[in-house]
Amino acid sequence: MVLIDPWGSVLVKDYEDVIKTFGLETFNPKLFPEPNRLMRRGVVFAGRDLRILAGAIKKKEKFYALTGIMPSAERIHFGNKMVVEMMSYFQERGAKTYVLVADLEAAATRGISLEKARKTALDFHIPAWIALGLDPKKTTFYLQSENKEVVHMAYNFSKRITLNEFKSIYGSADPGRIMGALTQAGDILYPQLKERMPGVIPVGVDQDPHIRLTRDIVERTKSSYNFIPPSAVFNKFTPSLDGELKMSKSKPGSCIELPENPKEVCRKLKGALTGGRDTIDEQKKLGGEPEKCMIFELYKQHLIDDDKQLQKIYDDCKAGKLMCGEDKQHACELMTKFMEKFEKDMEKARKKVKELKFVEFK
Repeated sequence: MVLIDPWGSVLVKDYEDVIKTFGLETFNPKLFPEPNRLMRRGVVFAGRDLRILAGAIKKKEKFYALTGIMPSAERIHFGNKMVVEMMSYFQERGAKTYVLVADLEAAATRGISLEKARKTALDFHIPAWIALGLDPKKTTFYLQSENKEVVHMAYNFSKRITLNEFKSIYGSADPGRIMGALTQAGDILYPQLKERMPGVIPVGVDQDPHIRLTRDIVERTKSSYNFIPPSAVFNKFTPSLDGELKMSKSKPGSCIELPENPKEVCRKLKGALTGGRDTIDEQKKLGGEPEKCMIFELYKQHLIDDDKQLQKIYDDCKAGKLMCGEDKQHACELMTKFMEKFEKDMEKARKKVKELKFVEFK
């Protein structure tokens, strides 16, 4: 049984099965101009209404990209940056870009006060997203708790879905999660209150239940709102370094966080699961298995932009020319450079927080 849970930490083993089970579209990078690293390499593997999205980009029609920040911790894990990269991709191609701070959802599902959520978002999350590539001058920000239009939509949507339907989408239900999910639906559709247009939500595939719920709500509220169903692009998870779960702060020893001391990261990398053989002689004779290697997965998803360089590492591993110790040392060097740059970019980004364009609600 395929389990897709926005609140869980299970690593998907068969993405083709997920596509089939939940009626997703296989992602075709040829649909999009200048696909980025994640799109070219199949890390972005599926979506919904992809042709509508691609058409808007090619025809230079109005569309929006939206995502949310869950301000529940003062760090994010390395896999989170994929969403920022996809937001940046759409932003560079003309998307009206929205980033919401999900303080209401944090209060409902994580027990975090609105005041603390706002402070954490301004002190860390928003600067981190800017440091990872989001252009703050082209981004509209807002706090869920201040957006009465979203709250009103969530209330109206609650009358259009039953408890059994919610359980069929999410597997279980409690009041906090129900309100959080309905508020997310309001967030996803909020930009269309001003102007009806296509929109895209770039997320990990574990967030597809929120997309499905929102698309169902769009169908049921045509007479009231007449929204366009949101498109979505789904990325694969960055696995934990032991290969067992999706990367998550709930398993800190096998999770790379942002920010994190490079020495600590290198220590974690040395213990990462690889596709190496039991001995060096076997590695040279049989070659490695990069498909099973968490170091190679980090290269593919995050650390190496050049496709030819990535292919060479793959080929050298398969041919038994590359040993795991050498590979981990290389990853350590790349990760150290990344972390040092991230810290510098964070300092610059924090200075821009006062200039952010937040929606003002009356």
